[in-house]
Amino acid sequence: MSVDRLLSLLSNVKQTGPGRFVACCPAHDDKHPSLAIRELDDGRVLLHDFSGCSTSDVLAAVGLTLEDLFPERQGGYGGAGERRAFFASDILRCIGFEALLVAIAASNMAHGVELSETDRKRLLVAASRLQAATGVFDG
Repeated sequence: MSVDRLLSLLSNVKQTGPGRFVACCPAHDDKHPSLAIRELDDGRVLLHDFSGCSTSDVLAAVGLTLEDLFPERQGGYGGAGERRAFFASDILRCIGFEALLVAIAASNMAHGVELSETDRKRLLVAASRLQAATGVFDG
């Protein structure tokens, strides 16, 4: 899909530079353009709504899908994308760092030190990353 197709479905479109545009977001009642659109040299289209709407919601509001943000594939492509393996040492290093953060937070809490909002958010990120790491070696 070219960026022109998407732009034709949006309102209050303004060009801000070569291959760069802003428009009103169709996924919410947008009075001022909050949606940034950029077309890359390879034909991919990037979207970001500064009001917080997801790309999927923006596209659904105009009848498009995420696949529409990429140029059409030329013939000859038939295989699945290559999945790059992670080195076990890199995974263990990341797990160790996240586990250290969890241990520090646990120690602070055990000693009556209240975690700041920033620390609580980072602790949730660490927990999420540790949980995600459990699935890395699953095929």
